[in-house]
Amino acid sequence: MRSIVLMGLSLGLTTAVIGNAYYQKQQFYPSVVYITKSNPSMAVMYIQALVFVVLVGKMLRALFFGQLRAAEMEHLIERSWYAVTETCLAFTVFRDDFSPRFVALFTLLLFLKCFHWLAEDRVDYMERSPAISWLFHIRALSLMFVLGLLDVWFVRHAYESTVAKGASVQLVFGFEYEILFTVVLMTFIKYVLHTIDLRSQNPWDNKAVYLLYSELVMGLIRVVLYVAFVFIMIKVHTFPLFAIRPMYLTIRAFQKAAQDVVLSRRAIRNMNTLYPDATPEELSTGDNVCIICREEMTTGCKKLPCNHIFHTSCLRSWFQRQQSCPTCRLEVLRMPRPAAAAQPQQPQPQQQPPPDQIQNPFQNLQGMFGGFPFQAAPP
Repeated sequence: MRSIVLMGLSLGLTTAVIGNAYYQKQQFYPSVVYITKSNPSMAVMYIQALVFVVLVGKMLRALFFGQLRAAEMEHLIERSWYAVTETCLAFTVFRDDFSPRFVALFTLLLFLKCFHWLAEDRVDYMERSPAISWLFHIRALSLMFVLGLLDVWFVRHAYESTVAKGASVQLVFGFEYEILFTVVLMTFIKYVLHTIDLRSQNPWDNKAVYLLYSELVMGLIRVVLYVAFVFIMIKVHTFPLFAIRPMYLTIRAFQKAAQDVVLSRRAIRNMNTLYPDATPEELSTGDNVCIICREEMTTGCKKLPCNHIFHTSCLRSWFQRQQSCPTCRLEVLRMPRPAAAAQPQQPQPQQQPPPDQIQNPFQNLQGMFGGFPFQAAPP
């Protein structure tokens, strides 16, 4: 209801502005010039364009996503706020190129960013969703296809414009759509991996490995793109302040991905070499249900230093994502090795000083009290 009222008010104001311009000039082209020269008329037109973008966004959201979850809305609002802030910083850098076309391009960029973020969150939801319908697959594939085509087209347009007219604001748009295209690629890789995992009867052990290395490669590509963009901007224009925060987050994400690869390989190596296999007696006396897969444990199980037992395959998949016990969250890489921890510490014998070095507790009494009472006086 609120959207309908807002749309009606905006449409009424726009109609009034256009009618007043035509009444003043009586011709089409002079009316357009009159509107573009009037700041209040342009403000009304901007509001109408914003309302139109919001309505189109709601229609496309209903088409590709249906009802958004609370977490998706929260992520969308948070990311949009930072994107608007970075856009305002970009306005200060390219204030000489400020025009209605410039505002329209940045609005379209923010509009497409929102759909990239929603597609990423929706594909990540596949891993936690109990059932995925065919409508979900059709929506996801069609959305990723459309977004990929738009990203490629805008990158090509920015490249041709830069080659023909020289360095301009198209550098920023071309770079932003390159980053968005990497988001589409990573989202598609996650979609393929989640789909294979859902269709397999048993849990796919190597899924986390492919996810780790895919995120590492995509993170490296984004870092290279950001470094190249900053270098080009400094060379042809000025330092891009609006790129500091996303570049920092990209570098930190790449560092975390590299660290996750190293730690997961170390944890899996420790599992294969240091942690003992669980015996049938240990499985029978304790809870023999693996907390990771919720299935009964009979053979092929490992016992962590904290004495919790899991399937070897489940534990390998778990260590590829985080290096802690699934039950007690104990950091397994910080634990001492089982061989070293199992050795009892022998008490160290106290060394007694030699007899000639034992101090007599009464040897200083004479100096303290001036001699004993029965001590003979000197002659």
